[in-house]
Amino acid sequence: MNFPKLQITKTDTQLNMQIHDPIQKISQPKAKQTIEQPAGKLDINVAEGKLSIDQSQAWRDLGLLTPKESVQKYVADGRQAVLKGISKTVQEGRQLMLNSGNGQRGSIVASMAKQNHGPHRVPMNIKFIPSVGSVKIDYTPAKVDVNYTPRKPEIDVQVNRPIHDYQQGKVTHEVVQRPSIEIDFIE
Repeated sequence: MNFPKLQITKTDTQLNMQIHDPIQKISQPKAKQTIEQPAGKLDINVAEGKLSIDQSQAWRDLGLLTPKESVQKYVADGRQAVLKGISKTVQEGRQLMLNSGNGQRGSIVASMAKQNHGPHRVPMNIKFIPSVGSVKIDYTPAKVDVNYTPRKPEIDVQVNRPIHDYQQGKVTHEVVQRPSIEIDFIE
């Protein structure tokens, strides 16, 4: 027995597809930044040192006196010399008065003359002029006061947003062949 046969012919769909990829560009511009460092404030105050030297005693030791001191010294020395002279004259007068009646006559006057006009020894000694400590020095040191005030840096930043450029992708297609099914009976 012959059975009829079916013959099925099938045609697939054919598509022509074109794909356009998406394009994406991202860029980040650099930030603009400025930094300034202002100079700090520096104050320096100086109280000057003071040096005082008093050498008046040294000048006195050397015999260099002010006019007032010179007059006072000469007055004191003159007075001392006058008192010494009066004392000596009184002493010699007493000596003459007390010893004149004892038969010594001219020998008293001769011994007095020898005593007054004979060789005298001058005492020798080393004297340091000016005397130690006669120059007085007083020093007040200088005082330096330093003040520094720092200043903060000035920072200015301008941030730029990212630049984003995006082109969407496309898919285009067209049907080149449509699907079909054919069924035939074959005997």
